[in-house]
Amino acid sequence: MGIQERKERERERRRQQIMVAAKRVFTNKGFAKATMEDIAKEAELSPGTLYLYFKNKDELYASLSLRILQYLMIRLEHVNAEPFTDASQRLNALKEAMFDVYEFDPLILINMFHMQSSETLKNLSPDLLNQIESLSRSSLKVMANIFEEGIRKNMFVDRHPTAVADILWSLFSGIILWETSKKIINGEKDFLKETFDTAFEIFSRGIMRH
Repeated sequence: MGIQERKERERERRRQQIMVAAKRVFTNKGFAKATMEDIAKEAELSPGTLYLYFKNKDELYASLSLRILQYLMIRLEHVNAEPFTDASQRLNALKEAMFDVYEFDPLILINMFHMQSSETLKNLSPDLLNQIESLSRSSLKVMANIFEEGIRKNMFVDRHPTAVADILWSLFSGIILWETSKKIINGEKDFLKETFDTAFEIFSRGIMRH
């Protein structure tokens, strides 16, 4: 292994160390209350070292979102790769894939939704912003492909597949944010899975050809 390759590996190892520490701090303190100093302490590094890898807290947080988007892409591609012979089965696989993404890391997914509708994106480096936008576009394209195939096979109603994918993603994110806010007010109210199942059933009835 050359010196340059060794340096790159060390840099990536340190970057992952910071991100793991950041996840713990964000989980315990919440994004708003967490500071770069808190994260540096958790990672057992100096605050100055953190700024060599991430220019601010927003960028560090957004970097955690990349893992969610990458997992989303993997799950959607898996659904898309299955033979399309039964529309109900395909829609159910899509529902399960989306809920798997939520369960993969609820905290980061919830805050990613908040981030995408806030000023935070303006604080990111062009490279990181490009990665987030590229993964988001690619994931929605794969989802749209699922609907496009169903339309082509005359199993789904003929609507623009990208619009259908946007509607489903909006439904998913809206339910997660709304149910999470209700749970904050009353911890006993945890109906996210049931609400998403109901919403997806209604969505599926609307898109299926009868």
